[in-house]
Amino acid sequence: MASTELAAPAPGPASPEPAPTPALSAAQAAQEQIEKQAGVRRWLLTAPALITVGIFGILPLIIIVIYSFLKAAPYGGVVWSPSVEAYVSFLFQTDIFTDELVFSPDFLQIYLRSFVFAVGTTAICLLLGFPTAYFMATRPPKQRNWWVLLITIPFWSNLLVRTLAIMFIIRDEGLLNNLLIGLGVIQQPITLLYTDFAIVLGLFYSFLPFMVLPLYASLEKLDFRLVEAGYDLYASRPKVLFRIIIPLAKPGIIAGCLLVFIPALGAYVTPLILGGGKHLMIGDLIAQQFGSGRNWPLGAAQALILMSAVLVALFFYVRATSGKVKHG
Repeated sequence: MASTELAAPAPGPASPEPAPTPALSAAQAAQEQIEKQAGVRRWLLTAPALITVGIFGILPLIIIVIYSFLKAAPYGGVVWSPSVEAYVSFLFQTDIFTDELVFSPDFLQIYLRSFVFAVGTTAICLLLGFPTAYFMATRPPKQRNWWVLLITIPFWSNLLVRTLAIMFIIRDEGLLNNLLIGLGVIQQPITLLYTDFAIVLGLFYSFLPFMVLPLYASLEKLDFRLVEAGYDLYASRPKVLFRIIIPLAKPGIIAGCLLVFIPALGAYVTPLILGGGKHLMIGDLIAQQFGSGRNWPLGAAQALILMSAVLVALFFYVRATSGKVKHG
């Protein structure tokens, strides 16, 4: 019986891919050349910024790191010999009689004082800067630029001049004491200068605009129809503030807190003038090591410890605030 099934044709060899035409090859080459030129242009445009960051940002940091692991020269400078003495002397002092290392909390106390002053300054700037920024953001558009101008006027003068002005206001024979005595509020001048209050006051006055401007930038973009909707739903003023306004203004709050806390922590001029050298902060301490102390490795180590502490604090702060934003 003959089979009616047809045999399947044997598979033949795979057909070769068509060779690219000369026109297609030329187009691909031109496209690659254009992309290469665009990449070169991008590098040329970013090169000045990269060079600037490298020379003025990364290179000094590398030098500080290297200096912190060297020995101090007798009259300033460093001895090119590896040592961790700078980091050890941050927490320990050598006993002059037994040559034993003794724990010394002096530097830690200065760091703690600086953190307390910086946190206090940030909190005061936030408490007073937020209502100021909200007031500015709720003004008519034509008036807002004038309010921003008034906030930025202090930047027109040098920080040293502004700090000296505060000193002349709060000293024993200054404007404030003379005014209070003239009004009969006090009989004797109140000692305000060269105190912790004077330092915090100077820091607050110096860094308040750094809090107001980021807050104003966030609040200006706020859709106030959401606030009106909250009132329409019978929400009280505190609920509208904490449920609507503050969450929407949180990016400005975070930016303002960072812009105030970091420079306040390393402030130098304000504590030196208003504190009278009696209430050292980290900036003054580091300057002393590179100046009269003639211990460059210790100053470099103190600067790196400060930077590390700030980075750790900022990491946990940003992580906590980001978590609150997502949860909200």
